[in-house]
Amino acid sequence: MLYFNNVTKKYKDNSSLEDVTISIAPGEFVSIVGHSGAGKTTLTKLILAEESPTSGTVFFESTDIHKLSKRDLMNFRRKVGIVFQDFRLLSNKTAYENIAFAMESTGKTDEEIQEDVPHVLELVDMTNRSFHFPHQLSGGEKQRLAIARAIITQPDLIIADEPTGNLDPSNANEVINILKKINDLGTTVILTTHNKSIVDQIKKRVITLENGRVIRDNKEGKYMLQ
Repeated sequence: MLYFNNVTKKYKDNSSLEDVTISIAPGEFVSIVGHSGAGKTTLTKLILAEESPTSGTVFFESTDIHKLSKRDLMNFRRKVGIVFQDFRLLSNKTAYENIAFAMESTGKTDEEIQEDVPHVLELVDMTNRSFHFPHQLSGGEKQRLAIARAIITQPDLIIADEPTGNLDPSNANEVINILKKINDLGTTVILTTHNKSIVDQIKKRVITLENGRVIRDNKEGKYMLQ
C-alpha cells in the first residue's frame, strides 16, 4: 500500500529523514516511535504530500504521491484520515455536525449523512454525546470524536499523530482500543507516539526512528528507545 524508497528530506543544513526505505501493507497497524526530532512528523507530512522529499520517492499503491496533479492529490487525500493530538474540531459545531461537515466536504448527500453519522458515533461510543459541542466534551471524548470524523469517509489509511499525547492513561487506552477496532475492520493504521505503554500494549509492528534514520523495524515490537 505505502512504500518509501530511499527517501531523504533535508531542511537547509539538517536532514530530517535520511535514506528511509519502508513498506506498509494494506491492513497493517504500524507504530512509528522516536524521540522529538527523530523525523516522525516529517514522515507523515511526506505521506500527505505536505512536504516533498529531497530525494527518493513515496508511493501509495503504484502512484508516486509527489507527482500527482492538484486534482489527483485532493482525491488521494480523501483516502487518508488524520487524527491530531490537538483534536482540531470545529468549536461552533456539535459532535454530530463535526462529522457531518467532513461528509459534506466530500459531496455526500443529506441522506447518506443521516444514515452514516449515527453508525460512526456508535463505533466510537459517542452516541449519547451527539449534540454536545467540543467545549462540553472531555479530552478523551474529543479524541474519539476526532477519530469518528477521520473514518467517516471510509479512508484506506488512518494516520494518528500522537493521538494520546494530551490524554490520561484511561482515555489513552480507550482511543487505542478504537484504533485497533478500526484496524480489525480492515483499515491500515499508522500511529506516531512517544507512549511506551501504548506501544507495548498494541503488540504490532514498530518502526523506530533516530536522527532521521530507521534503526529498528520489528514485526511484533516493543518500545525500545533509551
